[in-house]
Amino acid sequence: MTISNKDLVNSILESLSRIEHINLEDIPDIDLYMDQVTTLMDSKLKATTRYPGEDKILTKTMINNYAKTNLLPPPQKKKYSKDHILLLLFIFYFKGVLSIADTSSVLDIITTKYFNKDKGLDLEKIYMEVFALEDRQIEVLREDILDKFKIASDTFQDAPEEDKEYLKTFSFICLLSFDVYASGSTAG
Repeated sequence: MTISNKDLVNSILESLSRIEHINLEDIPDIDLYMDQVTTLMDSKLKATTRYPGEDKILTKTMINNYAKTNLLPPPQKKKYSKDHILLLLFIFYFKGVLSIADTSSVLDIITTKYFNKDKGLDLEKIYMEVFALEDRQIEVLREDILDKFKIASDTFQDAPEEDKEYLKTFSFICLLSFDVYASGSTAG
């Protein structure tokens, strides 16, 4: 299978357009059982996965492991609050760049200070503040991808004609991969 540079860029940009967070209004104000939590997460985040038909957003085993390792406070009478769901969303986003131990370190203070708090700054306000930045970041990412595409398009000018397209695509993938590698390497 071959894909042209332009098709690759368009595919990546299209995948950026599928990225969205779960709005607070989408999370019920009532506590949910585990099956309801996994269904909610799947229905809202499935389109963001690489293989929507196969990739799991969240499983019962994951939730149980998060609770056993104190990454997530235990449910109350087998039900998960809106704050539980917000923490699960943070875990979902963090697991792509942080280890479980690092995620635990980051969320420990948030959980201790803001989980199930009724007054002042709470998890809902923190979530809204953080995810208000999303649209701006998506646009920054779009511009960065297009810049990298231009840089990669200018490489391998002296390569044999039959290899140019492939080598430019390879350069583009390397630039994108380096960003992911650098982000993951500096996150911990």
